[in-house]
Amino acid sequence: MSGHSKRARALVTHRPIDGKVNWKLENVTVPLIQDDELLIRVVAAGVCHTDVAFSLRLDAFGVFPRVLGHEGAGYVEKIGPAVTIAKVGDPVLLSFASCTACMNCTGGHPAYCPQMPALNYISEANTFYGESGEGYEGKYFGQSSFASMTACKESSVVNVAGIVKNEDELKKFAPLGCGFQTGAGAVTNIAQAGKEDVVVILGLGGVGLAALMAANLSGCRLIIGVDRVEEKLEMAKGLGASVVINTSDPTLDLVQAIKSLTDGYGASITIETTGNMELIKSGVDFTALRGQIVFIGIPPADAELNVHLVNLIQSGKCLRGCIEGDSVPREYIPQMIQWNREGKFPLDGIIKYYKAEDWEQALADMKSGVTTKPVLTF
Repeated sequence: MSGHSKRARALVTHRPIDGKVNWKLENVTVPLIQDDELLIRVVAAGVCHTDVAFSLRLDAFGVFPRVLGHEGAGYVEKIGPAVTIAKVGDPVLLSFASCTACMNCTGGHPAYCPQMPALNYISEANTFYGESGEGYEGKYFGQSSFASMTACKESSVVNVAGIVKNEDELKKFAPLGCGFQTGAGAVTNIAQAGKEDVVVILGLGGVGLAALMAANLSGCRLIIGVDRVEEKLEMAKGLGASVVINTSDPTLDLVQAIKSLTDGYGASITIETTGNMELIKSGVDFTALRGQIVFIGIPPADAELNVHLVNLIQSGKCLRGCIEGDSVPREYIPQMIQWNREGKFPLDGIIKYYKAEDWEQALADMKSGVTTKPVLTF
């Protein structure tokens, strides 16, 4: 272990009440870091729907109390003796953790590390201590960045020294660690979209809009955005959508609508970000022959998709899952920053900053569509 314990403020997730998240901003202590960890002074953390989902789980992943947050941005305060990725004072962005040694990690696919669930979804005990001395779980996604100070796994750290210009930029880029990298990577890494592709994006939250921007910068010939919130559809138009479809229309036949926009062929690439089973089924139907449908949104835990195998074989369609955009964060996050500098991946209209104590307003605005991507500041 290295250094001394530190005082911090953290959004602590307690057992949900009446099906609602139960977060409390508390004073905590961060104990000594391990040899392979860094102590990070967090300045901002993006809020993801995954944080909300894990706050409501009552299964093996529903551990309380604990500190969540997995899109952190901050500065290195201390490093363990085994750490080589950064030095004290470096600005860093935080992403998911991986073992770094398995076939997928060494082969450029760390999001498919066999230890992904254990290293990211299952917290470590006594990562924080409350004022009463009670241990709180942490190291969620290797970072638990809903805290002004946190111990972080080295594999979660992306050093952006020499890339990020100042603290304002660092805060802006906090969401690149998960949601935006997932959406953009689904298009560029998994689907490998190109100029001849017709892309349909189901759901225009932060992940969906990142996918849309990636499709636009990839030069795809037709980009169709689908959502039920008019403000999101308008934003999608400004970010490069060729056409938008509002699913709140009760008369809408989505499959027919997509077919009619594509001369009957359908989408060569469908990016599904909602986890809504009706949209998933429609997506499979309107995806073109030899097309790809990439599943990102998490459906209900017991959800199943019935696929007629003979039809699937004859159609040549490819059904693919997506975790973290199949990205290598230390390569892909700097790439997204470069796109942002070139005006191809704008973030200013998508994110909105909230003080950590205003987290309830941030969640309400995200749910209503007022805000696409809330970023908490510490």
